[in-house]
Amino acid sequence: MAHKSRIGLIGCGNISAIYLKNLTASEDVEVVACADIDVERARARAQEFGVPKAYGVDELLADPDVDIVVNLTIPASHASVCRQALEAGKHVYVEKPLAVHLEDGRSVLALAESKGLRVACAPETFLGGGIQTCRKLIDEGAIGRPIAANGFMLGSGPESWHPDPAFFYQVGGGPLFDMGPYYLTAFIFLLGGIRRVTSSAAIPTPERTITSQPKYGTKVTVETPTHIAGVLDFKSGAVATLVTSFDIAAGSALPNIEIYGTEGSLRVPDPNTFGGPVLLRKPGGDWEEVPLAFGYDDNMRGIGVIDMARAIRENRPHRASGQLAFHVLEAMHGLLEASAGDKHVFLSDFPERPAMMPEGGFGA
Repeated sequence: MAHKSRIGLIGCGNISAIYLKNLTASEDVEVVACADIDVERARARAQEFGVPKAYGVDELLADPDVDIVVNLTIPASHASVCRQALEAGKHVYVEKPLAVHLEDGRSVLALAESKGLRVACAPETFLGGGIQTCRKLIDEGAIGRPIAANGFMLGSGPESWHPDPAFFYQVGGGPLFDMGPYYLTAFIFLLGGIRRVTSSAAIPTPERTITSQPKYGTKVTVETPTHIAGVLDFKSGAVATLVTSFDIAAGSALPNIEIYGTEGSLRVPDPNTFGGPVLLRKPGGDWEEVPLAFGYDDNMRGIGVIDMARAIRENRPHRASGQLAFHVLEAMHGLLEASAGDKHVFLSDFPERPAMMPEGGFGA
């Protein structure tokens, strides 16, 4: 095999464990360093997963042994850390969203282009067997021409379980920026680019009370909409509804995503997962489960990093691209702007859907 891409991971919080588990097991990459503003936390993660080096962020960025930076910092730091890594001559994979503000996302992509470097971004769940199988069915005409879709992410908010949930209710948070990237990325992968969006957004409960430990009883002021009912018009002509909410106290039985075509309907699995089930229904029939035609149906966070590393070697586009992530970011901002301004918001052009994965996985 050609030279393995050498990975340096920044941000050793909870999500880093599954990334490190999968990346250290891969034959395509080598994790050479971990970093965090809390160096002791970086050392603990490095020891847990056999990573040889652990230090502060500046030291990792200056390390010549690092080819790709995996940026798992908090959303408010995503853009600044990406820019630092690019200035240091390293490719970047960043957790979702690409940035909090549109201008920051745009500046990251422009800097990468000027330096001939790559940016990739979560979510990468669309690379899993579940959504890949849905794309195969759509492309093969199993539901005819897609004409409509629904997506629902309905919950009561994170204050009952998250140890420090205040940031979910700040600008750049809320259900749209927290979970919307999974749904929007899946929609774009399955249906193509979005032409325009509109929505109604509200803050039904202006103050939240934390009921988890250790901040039980703390009051949180809500600064961003927590119930957003959006409409997405795709370039293909399909129209989708996307509702994201932290205000559904008793839960819901609605599906995560359904795609409706001229000859059938497709129930897409939870876009925050990699597997199934995938359900297909023809006119007059019942829902039937379709076997997954692709691999990576377990928790494969890190597969987007591996795909980018392989793409660099193979001189091809990587799938979880910065351009895809920016289209998602633009859609989220557009939904909030549309509600605030009583209008539709038109998005910039997104050229084509990412390529599908090889059936059976990279080893196929």
